[in-house]
Amino acid sequence: MKHIAICFVSAAAGTIFGTWLISGGSSLPLAAGQSGSQQSVLPVPRTAEFSNGSAGEPRTKPRAYLADGLTPDEATSAYVYDLANRSVVNIATRIGSERTFFRQNRTEDAGSGFVLDTDGHILTNFHVIEGAQQILVTLYNGKSYDAEPVGVDPINDIAVIKLDVPPELLNPVTIGDSSGLKVGMKVLAIGNPFGLERTMTTGIISSLNRTLPVTRARSIKSVIQIDAAINPGNSGGPLLDSHGRLIGMNTAIASQTGQSAGIGFAIPSNLIARVIPELIEHGRVIRPDIGITEVLQTEHGLRILRMDPEGPAVQVGLKGPVIRSVKRGFVVFESEDRSAADLIFGVNGQDTRKVDEFLSEVESHRPGDTVVLQIIRDGKPIDVDVQLAK
Repeated sequence: MKHIAICFVSAAAGTIFGTWLISGGSSLPLAAGQSGSQQSVLPVPRTAEFSNGSAGEPRTKPRAYLADGLTPDEATSAYVYDLANRSVVNIATRIGSERTFFRQNRTEDAGSGFVLDTDGHILTNFHVIEGAQQILVTLYNGKSYDAEPVGVDPINDIAVIKLDVPPELLNPVTIGDSSGLKVGMKVLAIGNPFGLERTMTTGIISSLNRTLPVTRARSIKSVIQIDAAINPGNSGGPLLDSHGRLIGMNTAIASQTGQSAGIGFAIPSNLIARVIPELIEHGRVIRPDIGITEVLQTEHGLRILRMDPEGPAVQVGLKGPVIRSVKRGFVVFESEDRSAADLIFGVNGQDTRKVDEFLSEVESHRPGDTVVLQIIRDGKPIDVDVQLAK
């Protein structure tokens, strides 16, 4: 199990700097931003039906628990746990071949996940299953089943896997709307910290719209910061509101010790709801391509260094470095004049002088959309329209 500890947090900028502890996986590859702007919420609502003692009445509201002598806050927590805990699964992975000459490789607890639908789709973090040759999912009944990857989005640390089990064994979560979250709202996290299955912790939303870096250049946007205890093994588990609705997926913590320090982070449910349909249908998120493959980040913007020869950027006449040849005797020397390349400083009027800002703005659109680049060419600012490709 791999652990990376954070160094420090900058609250003033709303951005978290440093490295992260992400349980059960390795660091994430370059990329980020959200997929296109099209909204798609999964149709997985359900109603809770729980025994209420001898009366046999359904427990569909927290107030049904007050008869047990619980306080209102305790009743809410107990209600949410009963509603959602059967949706949560334990995920173990095996890295490498199943058997070697001397022994069989053991599976190790990697993290958590939760049920999306009765077709067997399970959501978890990409880093939980990254590099796994075998994925083993344990349901609430204690039985384990092999799962296969369906689609992954390393950019947003999201993965969908699938089980082949009877529908009656599957209890989907209800996906909520994360756009209306407020700092101070109660949250509940369920996962498998240290292999202890379906453990619940509670807390509040500490901050919203954090930026969670996955590499030096890319980050996940609109991340939820919470103070509920999140530990190794919680990755991929659900973050729920007081109604038992999914509002996020726990993904990382900030820690100097490798254990919870009361600073956890969750990917918001609205981002999850946009990504999941594409992962199930295509196995990946289809992001728009602008045809620029390499840039140099400068104080004033992004200098274009490389472009796809057949990509949209070349087709609209964007300019890269100029190659100059100088002959000295029998030898020809080539040099690259980067100052002749276009300098990008905005997209659709939004300042994008950093790689992450540029990619995030482009990836907020769909293939086929047209974006307007603000560039400096020959010392003069101009606008260039670019139609995004697949």
